[in-house]
Amino acid sequence: MANFEAYQEYQRIDDYEEDSPPGEEDLLVHVPEGLKGLFKIFLNHVVHIYHFHQKNGFACMMLSEFFELAQLLFVVTFTTFLVNCVEYDVLFANRAVNHTGPIQNPLDRNKVTLPDAILPTQECTARIQENSWIIFLLIMAAIFWIYRLVKVICNFLNYWEIRQFYIKALKIRMDELCNYTWQEVQDRLISLQREQQMCIHKKELTELDIYHRILRFKNYMVAMINKSLLPVHLQLPLLGNVVFLTQGLKYNFELILFWGPGSLFQNKWNLHPKYKRSGNRLELAQQLSRVILLMGLANLLLCPFILVWQVLYAFFSYTEVIRREPGSLGARRWSLYGRLYLRHFNELDHELHGRLGRGYKPTSKYMNSFTSPLLTVIAKNIAFFSGSVLAVLIVLTVYDEDVLTVQHILTAITVLGVTITIARSFIPDEHMAWCPEQLLQCVLAHIHYMPDHWRGNANKSETRDEVAQLFQYKAVFILEELLSPIVTPFILIFLLRNKSLEIIDFFRNFTVEVVGVGDICSFAQMDIRRHGNPTWLSEGQTEASVYQQAENGKTELSLMHFTIKNPRWQPPQESSVFISHLKEKVHHDAQAGPSTQLLLSEAPLCTSLQSNESGTGADNLLASVLAHPIITASGLQGRDHRLIPPSTAASAAASVLASLSTSQLAHTSRGRSHSLLPSSVHPETTMYHSERTVIDSMSNSDSRVRSNALQSEFASAEMSLHAIYMHELHQQSSHPPRTSGQWHNPVPMRDLHTHTGYQAHSGLSSSISVPTTVHLGGWQEVEEEEEDDQEINSGSTPKQGTGDAMPRGKMRSERVLIL
Repeated sequence: MANFEAYQEYQRIDDYEEDSPPGEEDLLVHVPEGLKGLFKIFLNHVVHIYHFHQKNGFACMMLSEFFELAQLLFVVTFTTFLVNCVEYDVLFANRAVNHTGPIQNPLDRNKVTLPDAILPTQECTARIQENSWIIFLLIMAAIFWIYRLVKVICNFLNYWEIRQFYIKALKIRMDELCNYTWQEVQDRLISLQREQQMCIHKKELTELDIYHRILRFKNYMVAMINKSLLPVHLQLPLLGNVVFLTQGLKYNFELILFWGPGSLFQNKWNLHPKYKRSGNRLELAQQLSRVILLMGLANLLLCPFILVWQVLYAFFSYTEVIRREPGSLGARRWSLYGRLYLRHFNELDHELHGRLGRGYKPTSKYMNSFTSPLLTVIAKNIAFFSGSVLAVLIVLTVYDEDVLTVQHILTAITVLGVTITIARSFIPDEHMAWCPEQLLQCVLAHIHYMPDHWRGNANKSETRDEVAQLFQYKAVFILEELLSPIVTPFILIFLLRNKSLEIIDFFRNFTVEVVGVGDICSFAQMDIRRHGNPTWLSEGQTEASVYQQAENGKTELSLMHFTIKNPRWQPPQESSVFISHLKEKVHHDAQAGPSTQLLLSEAPLCTSLQSNESGTGADNLLASVLAHPIITASGLQGRDHRLIPPSTAASAAASVLASLSTSQLAHTSRGRSHSLLPSSVHPETTMYHSERTVIDSMSNSDSRVRSNALQSEFASAEMSLHAIYMHELHQQSSHPPRTSGQWHNPVPMRDLHTHTGYQAHSGLSSSISVPTTVHLGGWQEVEEEEEDDQEINSGSTPKQGTGDAMPRGKMRSERVLIL
């Protein structure tokens, strides 16, 4: 139950209940008296501090709140006016208007004006008073509007407090807020606690603590989608498997599970203790089932009102846009399900939006690469016939504008124009040549997640349909939102209720208490040992069962993403060990991979092959890595007039990662490194021996003004390269490659560990000896995800899984088998 954006409560600062365990405000022992109130805001409302920054400060937030109230008032009053106060027979000229007296001839009547069609105030009021249904709806709308007004007043006070916190504690003026990134604000939060010695049950506040507070409930939602716990997949006749997740349905899920009456959480930070015990799980499941049933019945009862609101909101929002740009309905957007499915654990909203925004163009190109010959023929003929009629009408109106006064002429012109626009959207560009496999790999480089069966099947309609579930038409989005008030009650009553016991078990098994933070989803800790997947490079490091594993490498990729975004974060020992293992693997594959200079020289050709426009240096690097296996397989020559040796996306990614790490260690910005290298490895003794590339000169020549932007850009590219690389290794472990006369069999990570004599010290590598006899890099081409987030380094430990193509014993005896 909710409209498109108006009910996105989880993105608003509407509820200021504390999100931290109690008692922290009493521990502000070293804080000046004047700042204690501000620091309480810091401790209890970190999530609201983040939203305050993302919504551009006090003025923008209050203005948005005001206009939301004005929109609600406008929709209700304007709709009431249209229904009760307009004489449509006069407006449509179906009845003559008496201006000067009785009119004998209807042709002699004067032109109708708008005031002629509007009823007098007394008559309009009488109509409203006589309609009890209208009065009831107005009373309901008034109650809701007053409720929202009270919330706005409360929000005003809370926004003002947060404004004071930014100005006095963080030393950020409101006119400068838009110039600060969240990363900079977060650094000031951490420094503020360190300087003022604010006690929050732990010595220091970490980046992960802040993310846990902000994303406490969202991490639960991501985990439940990852484990297919929420009933969003529907099997419908004729349509097959359909994903249905709307704003209203998601609002109900959160209302039932997190903050509504009878929810599992007793406050913003603590799961109710009874849900942590297994003894009464059946009783709790029955109780949750009753809550879901009541919520479903409430949705069913309110369905007519919500449906009317949805229709009105959609009408006022999209009618003018559709008339002006009919093709906008054929545009695509990331679905709500896609945003949850593709979201990393501990990924903030702006990070997710930026990453998916960078993946919008390649995903659109991939979806547009599918054309139906039958639909193309039909669309061409519809466009021809409609265009012919439209052309005649346009010529007639140009010849004599009185043609426009003919009834339905304007309607016909509008409908024909919309029809032509829609028909042309089904006609492919005859001058474009697409490569679905390469486009899908480019997509995966940004979205980071994909089912294994997509690989090699990019040109199949089944794969396209699954991508469409993540990347839907805007018309489908509007239709789903309109159907949401009708469908949501049935999903709650007949589907979600059946999962009550699974939900109770999920929250009991996957909730952990973190000191100073409260209860969080255990998946959000990115613990390789507890939630790693053996097929995602964590074999030998994870103890997770199938039930405990995160699917699709979510734990491992989330760990990499978080360490890149927060390079100062010190990961736990298991995470550091996993990153060190991955670093060693990258080194070995880089030795057999192409040089980064060669990849950069191929960048323009690679970008052209992927049908991408000229991009930045980071974009060219990604394009080169993705397209390099195709170039080598085709036997093209390099710029040095030598044949490029065959290689794969994995070896190409490893080479670039090695160079990036070498460059960033030597040229760190603001004392931070974004590579996966442990801090104990000195730049001069780095284990990566790949030659330095253009990246070094770029880092040296860039001014301080551009350093942050370039750092973020290449950090995003680094994460994308690691995603490609990890997907390659996952595919190799899940589907061993067939023998090839030129490629080497990969050394699994667990054998690489023993082979190199690696020893971990405090979670980081202290000394590494790399035998020169090991030759890697012969990974079968499995180009996948380039991520666009931002920085990969400070890591956690993904789990090792069945990451080998061969049995354990056999691989240990044949670590460097040349096929």
